[in-house]
Amino acid sequence: MAQHVEDLIGDAVYDLGGAKIGKVKRVYVDNASGAPTWASVSTGPFSEDSLVPLAGARLRDDPAELQVRVPKDAVKTAPHLAHDGLITQDSENDLFVHYGVDPNRSGWDDYGRHAGPPTRGEARATGNAGTTGNGGPTGNAGTTGRVGLRATAPEMDDTRRPDFVVRSEERLNIGTRQEVSGHARLHKYVVSEEQTITVPTSHEEIRIEREPVTDVSALPADFGDQEQEITLHADRVTVEKEMVPVERIRLVVDQVDDEQTITETVRKERIEIDGLDRDDTHR
Repeated sequence: MAQHVEDLIGDAVYDLGGAKIGKVKRVYVDNASGAPTWASVSTGPFSEDSLVPLAGARLRDDPAELQVRVPKDAVKTAPHLAHDGLITQDSENDLFVHYGVDPNRSGWDDYGRHAGPPTRGEARATGNAGTTGNGGPTGNAGTTGRVGLRATAPEMDDTRRPDFVVRSEERLNIGTRQEVSGHARLHKYVVSEEQTITVPTSHEEIRIEREPVTDVSALPADFGDQEQEITLHADRVTVEKEMVPVERIRLVVDQVDDEQTITETVRKERIEIDGLDRDDTHR
């Protein structure tokens, strides 16, 4: 079992169902009880750190794992930590509402006895964490603002000793977010067009056919007026319209992968030393 707050740094964090959330990056400690209240968890290289409540959490030593009492989905949608690493009173209240945590029972009671009581209103400050509330920086850990934190002089660690100069530089954290790029609409409307179709037809016509009589005794001699009437026929083209389905159409969205080149300016600090040769400066 870890004995100090800084021992939690780097531990893998799992939710109630055993799904891995990330790794502990910072720990925030309650001023009054000394119990850890929040853990800042790194969930990925392109994601901002998420705050996870430590109330009811459990530790496992082999391997070092921290199981919290909230689901992974709730962590993904939780309010993110500000870039300065501070938790304000309003931010903490929003976290209480999001996770459904009782503000009066937000401390990790099982672990509070290892953290020890605060000294003169000052939170224990260890590990790799940030500060919150109204106080100034307190080493590498942080405190919440619910207990009236006042600014106190932190214990100086190695990185803040007067004989050290810390050189810093900016790094790019690249991520993506989905935005609306346009709209597409499928609209059906009616147009009229002319079609010309050739239809085969037939009709009857009259022609005279003459046949000479070779046997005069075979036919009677019918002398006088006589008429013969014949009915003629012809095809007439008729046109009817019917509505038939001919095609189904729909809009389909395809995901197309591409690449974009991002150019951004970053700053970094350089060290100059007066009184030394140039070769010694860059040694």
